[in-house]
This record gives sequence, structure tokens and C-alpha cells, in this order.
Amino acid sequence: MSNPQQVKITNADPSAIGLFGLAMVTLVASSQKLEWTTGLSYVIPWAIFLGAFAQLFACIEDSKRGNHFGTTAFGAYAFFWFGVAASWMIKMGVFGEALAKNVDTHQLGFAFVGYLIFTLFMTIGAMEANKVLFIIFVLIDFLFIGLSLSTFGIAEDFTHKLAAVSELFIAIVSFYGSGANVLNNHFGRVFLPVGKPFGIFKK
Repeated sequence: MSNPQQVKITNADPSAIGLFGLAMVTLVASSQKLEWTTGLSYVIPWAIFLGAFAQLFACIEDSKRGNHFGTTAFGAYAFFWFGVAASWMIKMGVFGEALAKNVDTHQLGFAFVGYLIFTLFMTIGAMEANKVLFIIFVLIDFLFIGLSLSTFGIAEDFTHKLAAVSELFIAIVSFYGSGANVLNNHFGRVFLPVGKPFGIFKK
């Protein structure tokens, strides 16, 4: 009888592509919120392919690596961008006038509140990943605070600007995080520092 052999397949860290997807979609989306650009037609493709599919790919690959936190984070935000893109298309009448006429933006506000609650939990988890990731999650908290309040019409001008600025900074920090992940892994050393975990909750 031949002895059974175990083969271990090692997957590359997908965080770089996931963070790149997040960086790209928030950069493009924030340009519209900040009124540097107009309309949503050219935001939607980036929401679907970078915000959604790139992060979904990172989610699946993190799942194979047994990374529970990465799987949950990338997966949840991937489906967020699928949902947002579909909501925009409904509002623009892509799926017909009947759906467009029945839009109630407060329902989107409740979705933003739900993601704010989720992100607050994930921010605690990010404290034991690295400081760059923690900063990204804090900025996402502010993004969802701004989106939730502005969608419900609460201090709309200020909260919309809060969401816009937060989204822009998410893009900037995510570009850095993506680059750091690629170069640190590629060179096998700390080329771009991301900061050690806080060490509060994990031994």
C-alpha cells in the first residue's frame, strides 16, 4: 500500500487587491459627492467591478486561508457595493419606470445604519490587525454616519460633506494599505509600515 500524501496549497494574501478595489471605488464615488464630477453613470461600473467583485474575490481567497475577519469584511463590503450599484440603477430608471417611481431613499438610510452598526464591530476587530486597517475602518464609520444622517435629511449639507471627505480619505489610506501589502510581501520585509496591532484584546 502506498502512503497517502498531504498537499498543502498556499494562497497569496488577497488583501492588496481587496484594498485596491476599495480605494478605487471610494476615489471615484467621492469625486461625485465632492462635486468634482457629476452623475452616477460612470460611478456604477467601478462600484460593481472594483467595489464589489474585487472585494468579493478577496473575500473568497481569505476564506481559503482561514482568515475569518478578512472574509467577513471583504464579503460584507462587496455586497454593499452590489446593493448600492443596484439602488442607483433603480433610481436612474434602468429597470423601468415602475421601480424608479417607488423609490424611498429612507430605506437606503436604514441600510446605511445597518452597515454602520456592522462597521463599528469590525473597527474593534481591526484594532488587532494593524493600524492602517484600523484607520480605514474608523473612516468607514464616519462615512456611514454621514451617509445615514444625510439620507434621513439630518444636517444634510454637513453630513453629506462628512461622508464625502471620509470617503476620499478612505481611498487615500486604502491605496497606501494596498501598496504596503504588495511591497512588504514582495520584498519579504517592512517596506511600508502599517503599524502593529494595539494588543488590547488579543494575548
